[in-house]
Amino acid sequence: MSGIHPRALIASGAEIGDGVEIGPWCSVGRDVVIEDGARLISHVVVEGRTRIGAGAILYPFCTVGLPPQDLKYRGEPTETVIGARTQIREHCTIHRGTVTGTGITRVGADCLLMAVVHVAHDCAVGDGVIIANNVVMGGHVEIADGAVIGGAAALHQFVRIGRGAMVGGMSGVEADIIPFGSVIGNRARLAGLNLVKLKRAGMPRAEIHRLRRAFRLLFRTNGVFAERVAEARATFGDDPLIAEILAFIEAPSHRGLIRTALAEDADEGEA
Repeated sequence: MSGIHPRALIASGAEIGDGVEIGPWCSVGRDVVIEDGARLISHVVVEGRTRIGAGAILYPFCTVGLPPQDLKYRGEPTETVIGARTQIREHCTIHRGTVTGTGITRVGADCLLMAVVHVAHDCAVGDGVIIANNVVMGGHVEIADGAVIGGAAALHQFVRIGRGAMVGGMSGVEADIIPFGSVIGNRARLAGLNLVKLKRAGMPRAEIHRLRRAFRLLFRTNGVFAERVAEARATFGDDPLIAEILAFIEAPSHRGLIRTALAEDADEGEA
């Protein structure tokens, strides 16, 4: 059974799972699928080929699956997918994909999108990502699992943000961020590693120190960057986390990599 308020507008063809709650003044389009236990609090608009995962919560005045802000878009049947248990707070906007991109805008499971976040067309947000208030992102942004995006940050289109990375509030991010990297500023520069994430994940102190040594070799040492990458691979390549960072660095990129560090490590305190 589903609890649908009499003032909600549910188009014929929409698929509504068991235990779904849809509050007053919500609008659900005909190609929408809402999985079991999801909740639309009130004044929520869900359109297009959109799937809302089980247990997700959509708060008042958010919109999901509307057409992208792309003048090339001509109404093609692209998609939006929201993962299980994700919370989308007030006034968030998540637009469907485009045929010139992947065709899907995706937000993973167990994410928190705080108020007034904008997720543009063809973005891919991983699982367990936290995006604070007023963050905006251009199209085709990729945010890997467990990343944290601080309030009022702006993410340039095609930027990649690695797993467990941290973006400081009010930062302008115009290039890629390594896994577990921490950036801040306008334009964003590396401030060190996201030690808070690593500690909360239970990483042993010795592994954190090893990761910091690799970071300093890559981003604090003079010389040709490609040679530093090769040295890091030779010295630390057997470490899975460092290997992940090196693979991220060497992967294809539209925007390049943030590799200009601030004058001093923000993580110089005890690990």
